[in-house]
Amino acid sequence: MSRTAVKSFMTALSHIYPDAESELIFRNTFELLVSVVLSAQATDKSVNKATKGLFEEAPDPRTMAALGEEGIARHIRTIGLWRAKAHNVALLCQQLLDRHQGEVPSDRASLEALPGVGRKTANVVLNVAFDQDTMAVDTHIFRLSNRTGLAPGKNVRVVEKELVARIPKKMLRPSHHWLILLGRYICKARSPECWHCPVTEWCLNPDKALTPPPTKKIR
Repeated sequence: MSRTAVKSFMTALSHIYPDAESELIFRNTFELLVSVVLSAQATDKSVNKATKGLFEEAPDPRTMAALGEEGIARHIRTIGLWRAKAHNVALLCQQLLDRHQGEVPSDRASLEALPGVGRKTANVVLNVAFDQDTMAVDTHIFRLSNRTGLAPGKNVRVVEKELVARIPKKMLRPSHHWLILLGRYICKARSPECWHCPVTEWCLNPDKALTPPPTKKIR
């Protein structure tokens, strides 16, 4: 996809999703960080359901560290990899207390040094909480970047690099949310709904489904 087409692609998304934001529910940067750590291989809906009680009981690193691994696990058993996530969140909270005075750091190196925090999680926190021009490539963004020709790449780092280079700088920070919503609700892994996609005009996918599947008749 040419840079001119990329700009048009992103401009169209900006009109469709003018108020796009994370679908995770959080009240502060600490809750955002924990929610994103828990969201790996889990839906935002399932994370929000699990964190409602967790954040009520432990709204900050000190109280959550006091809960310990078992106390955290009690709230998040309904999400995938809950045991490993409870372990990481407990350690993460203690490290925030020991190394950062209970505050979430605003630099990538410090974030990625926290248990359970990889590049994608750090990118989300830097983007959402600290207004930095980062691009967190999840499965939705990776899929549609390759499918549409927006920013093809064999792995998430390549796709991230291409997106950062191709998307106009003033659009980069909000585009993270635009692309997630597009991938989550329209450019889906199975049966993408191309017939009502706002960026079909620029999509290079040769297999675009431009007409909806026939409605099954009820006998």
